[in-house]
Amino acid sequence: MGILTSLDAVRDSDRIVEAMRRADDLAFEANREPGLRTLRLLAGAVHGDDQVVAIAGVHALGQVVDDDADRVLTGLLSEEQGFLREHAAWVLGARIPHVDAVGRLIGMVVGGGFGGMIAQRSLEQWSVTAPEHIAVGLEGALLGVHEPAARYRLIETLGLIRGSGPTRRLLAAAADTAEDVLVRTAAVAALGQRRGDERVAELLDRLARGEEHLSDVARLALIDLSGGAIRTTRTDGPLSVAQLFLHADIDAHLSAAGSGDNGGVATLLVRLGDALVEGGPSDVSGEEQASVGIGRVITLSRGSVPDAITSVAEIAGTTSGHHYGRIPLLTPTASSATAWPQRVAARRGIRRMLRAAGGVDLLHLRMAEVGSLAASDVARELDLPVVFTVAPDPHAVIQSMDAAGSLTRENFGAVDEVEHYWFRARLVQRLASNANRTVLFPRPELRRDMRELLGIDIDAHPERHSVVPEGIDLQVVDRAVAEATAGDGHSDGPSDGLSDGLEIGLGPELAELRDLVGTIPAERRGLPLLVSVGRFHRVKGMAAIVAAWQRGAAADRANLLLVGGDLEHPSADEREQIDAIDRIVPAADRAAHGLLMPGHRPNDTVARWVAAARTGLPGANAGSGVYVCGSVKEEFGIALLEAMATGLLVVAPDGGGPATYVEDGVTGFLTRTWDPSALTETIDRALDAADAEVEPVSEGASASGSGTAPTLRAFTAAGVTRAARSRAVVERDFTIQAMAAALRGVYGEVRRESVDAAALWPVSAA
Repeated sequence: MGILTSLDAVRDSDRIVEAMRRADDLAFEANREPGLRTLRLLAGAVHGDDQVVAIAGVHALGQVVDDDADRVLTGLLSEEQGFLREHAAWVLGARIPHVDAVGRLIGMVVGGGFGGMIAQRSLEQWSVTAPEHIAVGLEGALLGVHEPAARYRLIETLGLIRGSGPTRRLLAAAADTAEDVLVRTAAVAALGQRRGDERVAELLDRLARGEEHLSDVARLALIDLSGGAIRTTRTDGPLSVAQLFLHADIDAHLSAAGSGDNGGVATLLVRLGDALVEGGPSDVSGEEQASVGIGRVITLSRGSVPDAITSVAEIAGTTSGHHYGRIPLLTPTASSATAWPQRVAARRGIRRMLRAAGGVDLLHLRMAEVGSLAASDVARELDLPVVFTVAPDPHAVIQSMDAAGSLTRENFGAVDEVEHYWFRARLVQRLASNANRTVLFPRPELRRDMRELLGIDIDAHPERHSVVPEGIDLQVVDRAVAEATAGDGHSDGPSDGLSDGLEIGLGPELAELRDLVGTIPAERRGLPLLVSVGRFHRVKGMAAIVAAWQRGAAADRANLLLVGGDLEHPSADEREQIDAIDRIVPAADRAAHGLLMPGHRPNDTVARWVAAARTGLPGANAGSGVYVCGSVKEEFGIALLEAMATGLLVVAPDGGGPATYVEDGVTGFLTRTWDPSALTETIDRALDAADAEVEPVSEGASASGSGTAPTLRAFTAAGVTRAARSRAVVERDFTIQAMAAALRGVYGEVRRESVDAAALWPVSAA
């Protein structure tokens, strides 16, 4: 194609995602046509106003094998624009070490953040061939850096360098009581990787006998020092599977659901892990039929150092059931967007848990975040098969923001510096290309989207791809609907078929909802509820829902219940959404407007509140509310499925997974959630449709006693039929049991293929 033609193709692409994909062609041409002309063209592109072209130019320079290219890239490490520094540090890691760049990369490590992680990663790659030079640079930096967090990063990076010199420095830092405890923590954690040195074991043993926080870190390091045997791949017997989502505090009771990054994926992994070990054998497709069951599931997520010690012992002593492994990140909890600097701690924690397990048959990864980045390194090191759930994320977000005009070529680099879109997009492609099997979500145009957004042709090797819908636990929904129906005051009215045969009395969860609605003015009680459940993150669109509700007729027709977020101690992402909401409806005026924000609640509580939005609750709200998902993108939508199973009409994004199961105009309404006007109009239409499904049965007797609004309403025959149709969609295709059965088949195939490969190319166990 030629370097200039390729550069023009990136510049002339209609969409940003298309330009990112064409950047690969530009890099290929730069490698094929090195020389002064190519360097001049790329250097000009890097310093132009088009920030998408600039980033593409940096990556193309990384493919030019030339000393001049090294000098240009090294110079970019000192650029004022942060995104250029980060991308230059990224591509330098794949090149041979360049002496002039070492000090600047170390400077980025000192600075921290995503750029610090990228620089640390490149230094680690360079340390394979130039360990002494990297170590000397790091030790020199330690002499002039005194801030504890920066020293932590330098010591952590030094811990990645092999050799006696770094070991001596780590021992000194770990033993130095004058050092900040954070710095000593980094040194102690790194010493857990230095086997074969008696001084290391002696110091860790002494520190482990202490009482301070450092003693627990030393105990973990001793666990790491002892290693652990990884069994070879078995040919039969129940499978042992590990699944990972680092950015959540996942527990069996889902007590933190909806706070921070504890969203739908946390709920999914708990329910899925239980279903996998509870389900019976599943027939594996293919020429060789085999009966496969899941004996053990290990769900890995973040946790404290003491929790990690406890879970190591628990997992080491079990061979069956669903267990939770804790990954301590050693530094303060961060959101998924800012957790990239915790890569090294995550990698060590994942390795520790898999070794404690004695090995697993495979590792299932989801999402392009630091946990998957770290886990893929561990899987390669331990020779573990990987299943990766592929979704066009961040591609779909980029596409939506591009269409909305909020992401442009002129601001892409600045946004990328915060969201790391380019890195995450490349990580998705790398994980997908290296996985033994990929799992895909259903999408209306699955083949087209995979090809155009990710560059993956799933028809080229269909045996490597499996479409597996996510699923929900209908028992949780049914219990919630039964309780809400029993407490709605008209349980002898028309049945919608969602709670037949279940009799459960009103519990504390619904009493809490009644009290919550009781905080709003009397004249608003008895209105139906608009409900949305999920993380308070801009991608989930909670503030956008509030804005759409206030703009339209819905503001006077329904109260809005947003369930999610840690409102007392919000993360940066949560604070951003709360502040955006407060600009629309000030916190002091929420009750007057009918805006209810109770924060996150356990999953079972949420299920009951969603059910009450459907059935109505005397003293609180009328029935036949509407569930609203305002996500900019939604790959599948667990909360949406739970709402549909409850019988609620839903408002959902018109792309991704929801478009495959929401029947527009029947079971819900699909809309451009990123378009404020479209979202407002669709919410109003949904309320019209929901209102047409009910008729008042207690005129003039509101729960508040004001006599101004009917609270109890009975479903019409059409409403019962529609709700049953929504439920049937979920029951037929989207249960957690169906998902588990499909994945058992995928996992069985992966093990069989791994066993065949091991027989052809045997290697020693890790």
